[in-house]
Amino acid sequence: MNILVCDDDKAIVDAIGIYLENEGYKVLKASNGIEAIEIIEDHEIHLIIMDIMMPKMDGITATMKIREDNKIPLIMLSAKSEDYDKILGLNLGADDYITKPFNPLELIARVKSQLRRYTTLGSLETKSHVYQTGGLIIDDESKVITVDGEEVHLTPVQYKILKLLTVNAGRVFSIEEIYQKVWNETPVNPENTVAVHIRKIREKIEINPKEPKYLKVVWGIGYKVEKL
Repeated sequence: MNILVCDDDKAIVDAIGIYLENEGYKVLKASNGIEAIEIIEDHEIHLIIMDIMMPKMDGITATMKIREDNKIPLIMLSAKSEDYDKILGLNLGADDYITKPFNPLELIARVKSQLRRYTTLGSLETKSHVYQTGGLIIDDESKVITVDGEEVHLTPVQYKILKLLTVNAGRVFSIEEIYQKVWNETPVNPENTVAVHIRKIREKIEINPKEPKYLKVVWGIGYKVEKL
């Protein structure tokens, strides 16, 4: 998912970006409300983190303009001295706020809460052919796989394996099950065949294939894609 972070303090934007990217989100950055609106017009944004006090266009004005056209979840950043503006921002359409300085864990929790509420309420269009866990997204209609916004190219067999595990994220499949569902054949000593494909998939979708975030082995049982 794409998150827009808007603040005129570059250090804060970069720090927030690191926390979010570590959670698998793609981060876009702006330094004022005008830049934020331009980014929203050109990209699909799923959540906005917006500072109040900024040059050219402040967060309050930007929030008003954003709310004219869409319902993207918006978390407002505020200093303790900006309580009035914080309340005004909430009244004008912000969904939540967090006060500087903030705990990174609290920020991530609020981001996840807003995204969860947004998707649950159906404001974010969900497509039956799109499967996602963390930053891993499979569009089964176009057969396109992206990880943190970057397209990944798999062979047809690798695609079938990853799709099977992603659609059922969190469920452990035995090697025999994977072989039978992907190859449509009765498995006969499938361990090496499946293991080779799993290794190649990891090399393409994982930052560190030796410490995978998505495609994991469950020793003595099989493989699964982590539900994130």
